[in-house]
Amino acid sequence: MDPTALLAADFARDGVVHVPGILDAGTLERLTGLFDRGLAEPSGAAANLARDDGTTFHQDLGNTRHWEAWAEVLRASPLPRLLARLWGCDDVWFYYEQVFLKEGGATRRTPWHQDSSYLPVEGGQIANLWVPLDPVAADDALELIPGSHRGPQHAPSRFDPADETAPIDPADPRPRLPDIEAHRGSFTIVSWACQPGDVVVFDLGVLHGGAATHPGGRRRTVALRCFGPDARLAAQAGAPSRSSGKVPRFVRYHRELAPGQPLADQSAFPRLLGG
Repeated sequence: MDPTALLAADFARDGVVHVPGILDAGTLERLTGLFDRGLAEPSGAAANLARDDGTTFHQDLGNTRHWEAWAEVLRASPLPRLLARLWGCDDVWFYYEQVFLKEGGATRRTPWHQDSSYLPVEGGQIANLWVPLDPVAADDALELIPGSHRGPQHAPSRFDPADETAPIDPADPRPRLPDIEAHRGSFTIVSWACQPGDVVVFDLGVLHGGAATHPGGRRRTVALRCFGPDARLAAQAGAPSRSSGKVPRFVRYHRELAPGQPLADQSAFPRLLGG
């Protein structure tokens, strides 16, 4: 069987696949340059989520000034075609990027969550391309729960270190996140040792979290979110939120769509494949 067909079958079942060595050195160099540019020219949503102890846990997302540059690198890479094969479609768009830098000491893990809980979108063709720019051991890598994209969707966490399951809105009707970290043996958790050039692709509904870093370590990661034709504004669109309280500028584009309308109808999102 075609290896990509096997990946597509795994992705349909698990909502996540690890694709080793798909990016060449030139693409990695361009992605690293954009990562550095994002650090130098952050958006208003940028935040340091580390404790006040000299460590860095920097994250930024939806920096629209750099969108076309990210899209240009993606168009020249195999990633849009990979997504098209995984989804069984011909068209792929860029949604937004997120950059992470953890260094300077022991930083907290990224709590368990579903990206889909924070975004007013729905559909089976919305994915995250997790791209490490540094080697990552399996114990230090992104962790995911296969099949969790099939539901339920949980209330978004406010990433409170005292209670990582606490929802942003206590009145949110969606079920509260389970305490996965306290009951790891009750869940099937996967992670992969990754080298620069590897990509982990996962549906936005998959429960996932990032391991902590250790003193002397550094982890640079880019998360590139993309969508296909069936992605649409949720019928009950909620306002995306982040623990920093800052809303990325790209969210304004949702307001220009009617509930149920395809994201592809918003021309601000760069097309990566098809047309």
